[in-house]
Amino acid sequence: MTLATATQLAAAANEDLANLSNTLIYSAMAVYTLAFFAHIAEWLFGSRSKVGRTAAALTATGEGKANAKGAPAVTVKKAGGTAVLERPKVVVRAAAGSRDVPDGPGAHGGTEKGDLYGRIAISLTVLAFAIEAGGVLTRALSVKRAPWGNMYEFNITFTTVAAGVYLVLLAMRKNVRWLGLPLTTTVLLDLGLAVTVLYTASDQLVPALHSYWLYIHVSTAIFCGAVFYVGAVGTILYLFKDSFENKLANGGEPGRFASSVLDRLPAAASLDKFSYRVNAAVFPLWTFTIIAGAIWAGDAWGRYWGWDPKEVWSFITWVAYACYLHARATAGWKGRKAAYLALAAFGCWLFNYYGVNIFVSGKHSYADVGLGALQSVGF
Repeated sequence: MTLATATQLAAAANEDLANLSNTLIYSAMAVYTLAFFAHIAEWLFGSRSKVGRTAAALTATGEGKANAKGAPAVTVKKAGGTAVLERPKVVVRAAAGSRDVPDGPGAHGGTEKGDLYGRIAISLTVLAFAIEAGGVLTRALSVKRAPWGNMYEFNITFTTVAAGVYLVLLAMRKNVRWLGLPLTTTVLLDLGLAVTVLYTASDQLVPALHSYWLYIHVSTAIFCGAVFYVGAVGTILYLFKDSFENKLANGGEPGRFASSVLDRLPAAASLDKFSYRVNAAVFPLWTFTIIAGAIWAGDAWGRYWGWDPKEVWSFITWVAYACYLHARATAGWKGRKAAYLALAAFGCWLFNYYGVNIFVSGKHSYADVGLGALQSVGF
């Protein structure tokens, strides 16, 4: 066998792997779609009762009244006995320390049928995650490098890691089932953008990118983004739930749809605490990401910092999250004010992710939306 023939066979094998990767990504999208509909069914077939434990806790009336020691378990009557689905915790709201508010039962609404659909949705999400991870792996094997050379590859890896973070939190028995529907929705949107607008054929990197820092710097950036995303979803839901609780506390009557949805979520204080913890936990790693990028820039370009747009917006994102974490430690900026800072910080990360790579010219920028020509570092 001649060298030319061997090269052609290797290229064909690489093309086969690239096509297999594409097939796996589309298959993952199909399964994520099924998980999305299962989550919808979980919400639809779960309890649609109007304001329950939250209203009782805030008005100090009814059997759902919360106390500092705990809350009654959510039970479901069925033939042959009682199925206990969940035991919500009671937390003290950050905005009103004098009131105890229990966490909601979850998207299933405390009913066995809703819980069944929720479990199906989680199983489908696990399957979709495994298929998508296979798509990322075969993409990497098709060119024998880390699959982070362009925006398409970054997107498919980012959505895989985001789903993985969600599943790990579930495995740790954290109360994050409420994240399932927003997660599958955004994953599908992100993958849809990846396979249409951002798709790039599998190809080799420019020589300057063949560095072990690609594995260190970009992998940490992807993981940080996935965790920041989870924190942002929690923050958005906190703002809705906080308004819901405040309206109830002031004697208002939320609409039936708002009551059906928001009363199932964790208490506002639980969502606020969750978002703060995940953002605080990953912030040091984002700091390391910026430092690692600077070290790589020193090796590749002979300078550690050159005020490139990507470098600037990475630093702006760092400052924004630092302000949020500082605000959380300041009495006058807790609650909603700090939440707005958290969303602004995540907005900076999103612009750093999409805007800088596509619309801003710099060493980290791509030549066009199709990303056919890579000028420099992927992220």
